[in-house]
Amino acid sequence: MFELKKLPYEFSALEPYISEETMSFHYGKHHQGYTNNLNKAIEKDNLQDKTIEEILSKVSSYSIAVRNNGGGYWNHNFFWESMTGDHQDITGNILEKIKNDFGSFENFKEEFTKKTLGNFGSGWTWLVENEEGKLEIINTPNQDNPLMDIYFEKNGYKKPLLAIDIWEHAYYVDYRNRRADYLEAFWNVVNWNKVNNRLS
Repeated sequence: MFELKKLPYEFSALEPYISEETMSFHYGKHHQGYTNNLNKAIEKDNLQDKTIEEILSKVSSYSIAVRNNGGGYWNHNFFWESMTGDHQDITGNILEKIKNDFGSFENFKEEFTKKTLGNFGSGWTWLVENEEGKLEIINTPNQDNPLMDIYFEKNGYKKPLLAIDIWEHAYYVDYRNRRADYLEAFWNVVNWNKVNNRLS
């Protein structure tokens, strides 16, 4: 059975960019809900002995409940760890790769913003490293992610480095329908040390 991981910071740690109220509901209600429903779904599909990564890698073989809740469980764990309340400037290998693959950090932010705003409805926008070692920005709908066979069998394997949740519950309390403002605020809480660790 899967457990809701403890957050690496307090609910208030990301303020003023993401409020304590948003974090409390997003983590305590939405992420908890995905965790609970995933455990029910894996029991039905007899998957209790598998890791979440094993499940996602063959998710097309399982029920839609496993796909949606397994994605929701993994994506949120990844998202929480992508952020920190201790402001970090981007440095290290990820900065060099971004400059190489996008021309500059500003170009990268512009493309990431365009991709995020172009992701219709609910979903996620990801910074990933492809099989050739190049960085890409991709969108996935709903709770899908690049670790799922329904994605990588069509698009090739891509290592997730950073993600932003663009379901409305991630930002509506703080930003209403202003997704662009939420994204601009997100850059203030990115955990670039974690991104560098994922890259290496």
